[in-house]
Order: sequence, then structure tokens, then C-alpha cells
Amino acid sequence: MESRLLDILVCPVCKGRLQFDRAQAELICQADRLAFPVRDGIPVMLEPEARDLDAAPATSSAA
Repeated sequence: MESRLLDILVCPVCKGRLQFDRAQAELICQADRLAFPVRDGIPVMLEPEARDLDAAPATSSAA
């Protein structure tokens, strides 16, 4: 992600700064504990698309 783009993007919820997590391809808002996905190099800055950082990880159940 270009640093110029990261400098102007803000969290759509609180308007705070975002950190880019290259490994997960996500923009992280520490204040709101949300991770916004980056798909094909395009940040998806929609709150319903964000992952809650405090939510328990999904587990699969084998029956």
C-alpha cells in the first residue's frame, strides 16, 4: 500500500489513524479495534465489512 494513500485514509467510524498490516492485508484502527480489508489493493472502508479485533476467532466443528 502506498504511504501517500495511508497518510490520507482514516477510520470511517472515528476518523482516527490507520495502520497497515501487510501480512493480513488489513487496515487496523486501534481505537475502534476494527480491521478493514484490503482486496486487490483497494481498501474496503465500510464498517459492515470490518473485522472486530476483539471477537473470538471462528472455529470449525467436526461432527
